[in-house]
Amino acid sequence: MSDTIYQMVTNRIIEQLEKGVVPWRRPWNNGAPVNWVTQKPYRGINSLLLEPGEYSTFKQIREAGGKVRKGEKGHIVVFWNWIERENEETGEKEQIPFLRYYKVFNVIKQAEGLQSKREAETFDHNPIESAQQIVRGYKDSPVIHHHSGRAVYFPRLDRVSVPPLKDYRTVEEYYSVLFHEMVHSTGHKSRLARKGITQSGVSFGDEVYSKEELVAEIGAAMLCGVAGIENMTIENSASYIQSWLRALKEDSKLIVQAAAQAQKAAHYIRSPN
Repeated sequence: MSDTIYQMVTNRIIEQLEKGVVPWRRPWNNGAPVNWVTQKPYRGINSLLLEPGEYSTFKQIREAGGKVRKGEKGHIVVFWNWIERENEETGEKEQIPFLRYYKVFNVIKQAEGLQSKREAETFDHNPIESAQQIVRGYKDSPVIHHHSGRAVYFPRLDRVSVPPLKDYRTVEEYYSVLFHEMVHSTGHKSRLARKGITQSGVSFGDEVYSKEELVAEIGAAMLCGVAGIENMTIENSASYIQSWLRALKEDSKLIVQAAAQAQKAAHYIRSPN
């Protein structure tokens, strides 16, 4: 029965990919990196460059009556600027994109004299028992911690960290994120020893990393299918998968390859071990 569900989920993901990309979002509500002054979230690559928190420039912190602690190092924030120059051949003015950066500091962790402006919004959800059974059934599961702002699996520590249930607008997205990190954990050397987890020197966006993300998200979608909640998460999953396929030059064969590894991971999580 599970194999049938896994295949159905894979087929639905492919159908969604053929329709185009839905803008991917982080489904949790609290903890994303934001500008302290405006409380607007950082976008694009900056959302990945910064840890969760509130950030401001040295000047903004000083003008607000705060002080950056001695020895603290700023975090880079990048943005595109446009410069005008004359085309040597045509003599016409043209706009040239120019990548620039500035540095910001975490106003709570790296500065003194300022208070958080963040007003956390939380949601009251009841756990989904079918999904909880999957979590409980992972017999040699890594330790699972709940901290706002970031979802991650730490291979060296064999530890999963995800935002708590109260940070999600929908309960289904909580389990989708948790399952994603659980599937990553099956790649640990003590379990399925998947290259994307065991290989050293893997960096964000490279081929090994991208393939591992495909496995984790397809595996998460499969587990959502088993729990009966995939209808609420499949579009978000398909969009996330498409972003990694693009990094891999949209090789459609990778879906089938990743789905095979994802199925092994889902089986492992649900097996009695």
